Amino acid sequence: MQAKAVAKYIRISPRKVRLVVDLIRGKGVGEAFAVLKFTPNGSTEAVEKVLKSAVANAEHNFEMDADNLIVSEIYVDQGPTMKRIMPRAMGRADTIRKRSSHITVVVSEKKEG
Repeated sequence: MQAKAVAKYIRISPRKVRLVVDLIRGKGVGEAFAVLKFTPNGSTEAVEKVLKSAVANAEHNFEMDADNLIVSEIYVDQGPTMKRIMPRAMGRADTIRKRSSHITVVVSEKKEG
């Protein structure tokens, strides 16, 4: 059985979030929370929030044991990009891309044996 949680339109670049997500893929939920706690990255808060939501979904909706869960799938997709303008010298303008992310976490129970 699997439980899933998705956070959409998170205002962090997907490239930065993927650095954190790759650290916890395939780990147990307790170990994943420990890794997130001691990782000095701004996106850890968003990833931790989605992971907590996935664990809560597993406990509440599917009566799974939280101690027996692993992060079976976790991935980051690119969300919409807001385009802004930065004035430059001699009347020129540069575009600034403010990127967003969609974070998806799927947790499942460990296989016995």
